[in-house]
Amino acid sequence: HAWWFGGGADLNPCIEYEEDTRHFHAEMKRACDPHGETLYRELKAWADDYFYIPHRKRARGVGGIFYDDRNTDDWQADFQLTRDVGSAFLPAYLPLVERHRQTEWSDADKDVQLRHRGLYAEYNLVYDRGTKFGLETGHDPDAVLMSLPPLAKWA
Repeated sequence: HAWWFGGGADLNPCIEYEEDTRHFHAEMKRACDPHGETLYRELKAWADDYFYIPHRKRARGVGGIFYDDRNTDDWQADFQLTRDVGSAFLPAYLPLVERHRQTEWSDADKDVQLRHRGLYAEYNLVYDRGTKFGLETGHDPDAVLMSLPPLAKWA
């Protein structure tokens, strides 16, 4: 193809809340619905597969949507999907921040957070196509790895 789009969003919670997961997925579905009644289901399945950590037998978070190499031969429609997904991020995420920003945290909560950060780092270093591509093609490693959390825990 001469062009393609990729995008999506996934929720990588430090602590999982069912209500947050429901809200996030509802906003992702709302972004996908104008582009076809089955698109959300397809992109959610792609995210579930893509963000899965086989050696842990679990996902790195609670999922979302994902697509790559999207070229339906309708540039305008593919671009609009990408815009709609991008525009859905703040309505999907900000209410979660507002809901929890005043929450008091315990040492046990901090441990859960660090373990989730570890899953994120582990996934990105072992499986993420963008991270692998950036490192294999000689890009600045600090720029490639800057999305990794400053602290994480594996055990």
